[in-house]
Amino acid sequence: MDNLLLSKIFKGRLEDLSNRKLLINTINAHSFNVARKDSMFYKALQSGDILLPDGVSVIFASRLLFGIKIKKIAGADLFYYEMKRLDAIGGSCFFLGSNGCTLQKIYDKAKIEFPNLKVHNYSPPYKPVFSKEDSQRMIELINAVKPDVVFIGMTAPKQEKWAFTYFNELDTKLVCCIGAVFDFYAGNIQRAPKWAIKIGLEWLFRLLKEPRRLSKRYIIGNTKFVLFILRMEIAIIFSRI
Repeated sequence: MDNLLLSKIFKGRLEDLSNRKLLINTINAHSFNVARKDSMFYKALQSGDILLPDGVSVIFASRLLFGIKIKKIAGADLFYYEMKRLDAIGGSCFFLGSNGCTLQKIYDKAKIEFPNLKVHNYSPPYKPVFSKEDSQRMIELINAVKPDVVFIGMTAPKQEKWAFTYFNELDTKLVCCIGAVFDFYAGNIQRAPKWAIKIGLEWLFRLLKEPRRLSKRYIIGNTKFVLFILRMEIAIIFSRI
């Protein structure tokens, strides 16, 4: 099962995205660990059209298990690529998630940086699980404006599960689950500098910024992921003997 999920990781470039309707998710060590225990989250990631490698641990796993060298493509990379593309064609996007204050910051900033882009948004109620009425309200608001792209930022695995469940009901061309990018773009959270991202230390920068919230994810979670991948590799080696 775990091999199947890792083998689905996108190995191309953002420019390779087709014109058909797509559901795009990202995967890192944390989401992989969660997906191993959450069957619906696993199904959401496995059933999406594209799974972007958003973490150096995932890149390590791809190289070790499949001998394939891939490049990290973070949710922020996808976000900026799509925002520039939509601005160039006078397109539209819809931000679903976060709170009203953050969405207003995103709207104000986007209108300056991407003046040709039509920006819509909605902050859903804060609930562990949305009711059918909540989800129907979100679908109606999105479909009323028929955006080219829907960005969903409700944290994993909630956002991926919702997008997977209602993807076919959304009148849009592209659905992107990008989580923390909402806070990055709004300026609520500082993203790592380019040099740290380039050498694969974005996780360390985030850990130092938010040690209490992220220590379990990055220290314990990343260690579990690496050990699991090593066990998978050992099993593969012994299966060939």
